[in-house]
Amino acid sequence: MIKKSLLPLALGGFGIGMTEFVIMGILPDVASGLGISIPQAGHLITAYALGVVVGAPTLVSLMAHRPPRSVLMWFMAMFTLFNAMSAFSPNYEMMMLSRFMAGLPHGAFFGVGAVVASRLADEGKVAAALATMFTGLTLANVLGVPAGTWLGHNMSWRAVFLVVAAIGLVTVLALRQLVPHIEAKARTSLLHDLRIFRGPALWLALAITSIGTGGFFAFFSYIAPLLTDVTHFAPATIPMVMTVVGVGMTVGVHLGGRLADRVPPLQSILILLGTMTVLLLCNGLFASSQPAMLVLAFATGANALALGPSIQMLLIEHSREAEMLGSSLGQSGFNIGNATGAFLSGIPLTLGYSYASPQWVAAGLALAGVALALAMLMQGRAQARAACGA
Repeated sequence: MIKKSLLPLALGGFGIGMTEFVIMGILPDVASGLGISIPQAGHLITAYALGVVVGAPTLVSLMAHRPPRSVLMWFMAMFTLFNAMSAFSPNYEMMMLSRFMAGLPHGAFFGVGAVVASRLADEGKVAAALATMFTGLTLANVLGVPAGTWLGHNMSWRAVFLVVAAIGLVTVLALRQLVPHIEAKARTSLLHDLRIFRGPALWLALAITSIGTGGFFAFFSYIAPLLTDVTHFAPATIPMVMTVVGVGMTVGVHLGGRLADRVPPLQSILILLGTMTVLLLCNGLFASSQPAMLVLAFATGANALALGPSIQMLLIEHSREAEMLGSSLGQSGFNIGNATGAFLSGIPLTLGYSYASPQWVAAGLALAGVALALAMLMQGRAQARAACGA
């Protein structure tokens, strides 16, 4: 049975997952509503992702001295305010600003939330507690994103962000009522925390995360116009396809956890980025086939989330000196991938190529992640041999 004190973390994860991914399903509606092109609307995805990248280490470092529950409440209050701002943005420029600001507390919430979940967990059940928090993120892709896509298509894309803001407000109240007070851990200084960045292995792990996962985000950023313009799905069926992706993500995160328990994280990442490259190539090759795209939607979503546990383990392995800062780096890396994937995959569209063209960019990014993982693996083996020789 799920502990009540963990439910606000799952609810916050649900809201965050919904606001991050629902815009991919309502991208044409947002573009039409703001009077901009679809590639321009894709830059809103990049703006949110950049907010996550900036906010995760910055906010965690600034507030690491405060009790974690109050920190989480502040983060979700920010999340609520800036998603409401997105709902009322009158033009493209204000929407860009609001999406950037809404992204600031995203990774910071997960970073601090992971620490809180581990402290609230029963003995021997830390992994289960962390899974509870991230279950909210996966459920967002099964329930929240399809529902939001339907709402955006049939009523108003602005209403979608109001719903997200309401989820954020309820999360603030739930955190206050259900999460017990936890004392902040003593810390030395910000400079001490930043020492984790001195090691080249951490930078390489972040590069693998940022570039390799960019392949998935390049695929996902333009999934709605791909499915309507190339695969010829009716717009009303897009929420159904988004549900298929979400179910794949839910299955993938559990399978990825099992794989991470059996295979060293770097080897697991290498395997999964290899299969991701193949899947993204298939998305480009079979984009005109509706049955193929349904199967690939599930498989691509599953493969992407299966990477999560191994990537998180790899990053934590190289950032043990700063608990909450290290915990937030996974979301920063994923959202560098989000920003990179959305931006680079939009380039062939601005040059006049079809909505299938982002899939080739996506496959290239995943393949670059494979190359980086191989380089890190060889570096580790060389260091091991040198240590044995010494």
